[in-house]
Amino acid sequence: QVHLVESGGGLVQAGGSLRLSCAASGRTVSSAVMGWFRQAPGKEREFVASIKWTSTAYANSVKGRFTISRDNAKNTVYLQMNSLKPEDTAVYFCAAGPSSVWSPSSSFGTYDYWGQGTQVTVSS
Repeated sequence: QVHLVESGGGLVQAGGSLRLSCAASGRTVSSAVMGWFRQAPGKEREFVASIKWTSTAYANSVKGRFTISRDNAKNTVYLQMNSLKPEDTAVYFCAAGPSSVWSPSSSFGTYDYWGQGTQVTVSS
């Protein structure tokens, strides 16, 4: 059984930073494709960032501001979010896909396990 637990969300002013963590059990993040998605109220869930081995991919809306990384020893994936904007307000979800996927992926269907989400609120 794979479990993903997100943490690090909260309330921050525009221009501030947060670092989200996703602690994984039951799947080794070093070989899995891992992703971050977000869902704002009244909107569909959308891709934020993904990592596979040393390759990363980002949504255009966060490119240059967010960084996805991985600590293999802790089996944890991070999302460093800088220069936050009010439009970044959403519930952020961590997702894990199989090791057979060879590149970062923005597709929901790639991922077979999801965390419960952590709220990020950016005030203007």
